[in-house]
Amino acid sequence: MNLNPATVLNPVFNALDALISDYGVYLYLGFVWLALLAIAWIFSGGLRKRMKGNSTTVIPGIIFTMQPPMQSPPPIIGIEVDQTWNGDDETTDEP
Repeated sequence: MNLNPATVLNPVFNALDALISDYGVYLYLGFVWLALLAIAWIFSGGLRKRMKGNSTTVIPGIIFTMQPPMQSPPPIIGIEVDQTWNGDDETTDEP
């Protein structure tokens, strides 16, 4: 059994290809008219008529708030490093 998607769906694609090649113009015209009817229905309030019950009006807005000025970050607590670790403990004779 071959489960390759291209092989399994090949009959469907062939049927759609034949349908579009034979009736493509009529399908296009039908979809255009359906789209125009759907747009007219939406503009006439078709979506609003479907929503019944407790409806609320939402008004989007932008709220500006004042933030306190940026404070300096807390100081970094460092560890003091003794600089004599690099070999200063050796005795050297300098003239």
